[in-house]
Amino acid sequence: MGYELKTKETDNSVLDFIEAVENPKKREDAYKLLDIFTETTGHEAKMWGASIIGFGSYHYRYATGHEGDAPLVGFSPRKANISLYLAPGETNREERLQKLGKHKTGKACVYINKTADIDENVLKQLITDSVAFLREMYPE
Repeated sequence: MGYELKTKETDNSVLDFIEAVENPKKREDAYKLLDIFTETTGHEAKMWGASIIGFGSYHYRYATGHEGDAPLVGFSPRKANISLYLAPGETNREERLQKLGKHKTGKACVYINKTADIDENVLKQLITDSVAFLREMYPE
């Protein structure tokens, strides 16, 4: 979860950020993901740092004493691929990812090339599961 440490919510415009995505296909995918995440979480999209579009937020505190705020879920249309930020410890995650479609996984992210490669309903389930998991782990 290293990205959380330096990433703060900003007042930058999400739409301006998406409009600045050079690749038109990736820009289109970013708008599609914006709709999916907004509809699924019920949260307004906010920019976190320079390149993460996050939805909702939670306050975390680790045993080490480190604490901070992070988006519940989010995505970032990066040059190489699109990063999806979903809760890594969530129990149904592995099973759901098997049904997601073409993707790669990193430590905290799921990487996709384009939304056409994945099952949107499975993505919605992953988003819902992540939000529920984090709300339980880090109650307000």
